[in-house]
Amino acid sequence: MKKFFSVKDVANVSDVVKEALELKANPNELESLGKYKTLGLVFLNPSLRTRLSTQKAAMNLGMNVMVMNMDKDGWALETQDGVVMNGTTVEHIREAAAVMGEYCDILGLRSFPKLKDREEDYSEDLFNKFIQYCGVPVISLESATRHPLQSLTDIITITEYKKTEKPKVVLAWAPHVKALPQAVPNSFSEWMCQAQSEGLVDFTIVHPDGYQLSEEFTNGAKISNNLNDSLQDADFVYVKNWSSYEEYGEVYPVTDNWLIDNEKLALTNDAKIMHCLPVRRDLELSSEVLDGPNSLVIKEASNRVWAAQVVLKRMLESLKK
Repeated sequence: MKKFFSVKDVANVSDVVKEALELKANPNELESLGKYKTLGLVFLNPSLRTRLSTQKAAMNLGMNVMVMNMDKDGWALETQDGVVMNGTTVEHIREAAAVMGEYCDILGLRSFPKLKDREEDYSEDLFNKFIQYCGVPVISLESATRHPLQSLTDIITITEYKKTEKPKVVLAWAPHVKALPQAVPNSFSEWMCQAQSEGLVDFTIVHPDGYQLSEEFTNGAKISNNLNDSLQDADFVYVKNWSSYEEYGEVYPVTDNWLIDNEKLALTNDAKIMHCLPVRRDLELSSEVLDGPNSLVIKEASNRVWAAQVVLKRMLESLKK
């Protein structure tokens, strides 16, 4: 594995989940695999779970870890070629990424979209140039369009807690106070659609009108605008807000009640409730659900370690070949 950016970077979802759960059962069994290897984590945006879980996963494999908060500690990066750098940018990504690749055996990058220009964000220009110039394997720690470590975590968690062979999984839009990217729901949809093609889940997306995701990520999913209908017989409900893709970054007023509370939970098949965190209590998800027995958000966050560890393991193995 030279790159981890989407579900396309794993040959089989079932296999990578099985491998991750084996690592969870024996976290330090391969602690010599990463000996004398260095993981560099580069953050252009805030992080809690991604930062700590990936560091812990690397340490479980015996790796050294360096963390760079590029937005605070580094130079302002220029990503465009053919420009005279006489403005606010100080270092070109060609040099910055290449130097990081000299110091590290594997690199991780986290960068959020600006939500101003869809074409620019969805081109993944920054991430692709980082891969191009650093010369080492790269893990997406979340990008403009995807959050694959979170999505791998989610299918690991569903596999652990499912009570039927093919559970009904519902991705449900939630309210928010500001415009959020589509990266998490895009990625979750992409992974669930692949899992559905492997016979692992039955997948539905439900959102208010105007919040459709790009068809690139939802091919094969059932799509609805009726929350109550979609919650019927659900085994897992994944709650997440996102802004409009079609009218890029826009937030439309929604008058109906989209907050998952115990009343809505009663419509499901005693569903487990998931969220990538951070979550705004009583706006995205009710406190009664978050604090109740159906919430998986903490167990889900814990599984971020094993998602990161299985990806790092595969990359370290590829370095030895």
